[in-house]
Amino acid sequence: QVQLVESGGGLVQAGGSLRLTCAASGSIFSIVAMAWYRQAPGNQRELVAGITSGGVTNYADSVKGRFDISRDHAKNAVYLRMNSLKPEDTAVYYCNLLGVVSIGSVVSEYWGQGTQVTVSQ
Repeated sequence: QVQLVESGGGLVQAGGSLRLTCAASGSIFSIVAMAWYRQAPGNQRELVAGITSGGVTNYADSVKGRFDISRDHAKNAVYLRMNSLKPEDTAVYYCNLLGVVSIGSVVSEYWGQGTQVTVSQ
């Protein structure tokens, strides 16, 4: 069983920066990819940024050039550095892990509890 814990959310002014952290714990055999999603009230959950075990990254068009995703393989952690924040970035941000918990297990998806990011004008 895998647990993901996000931290680093908070309230910032437009133009400010924030760094989110997601730490994975529990049994994990292999991580395929980790990602950050976000969901604002009334909206669908959307992919913000993802990174594969090989370091290939993917970003939503709305955050390209402003956000940066990185991983610490030794810690099974993923980070999201958010710069030039806009009010439109306000949402609950969720950590996502795609991986295998043990040999013989299927690839499964795991979610953190979310951390609130609020960007004021």
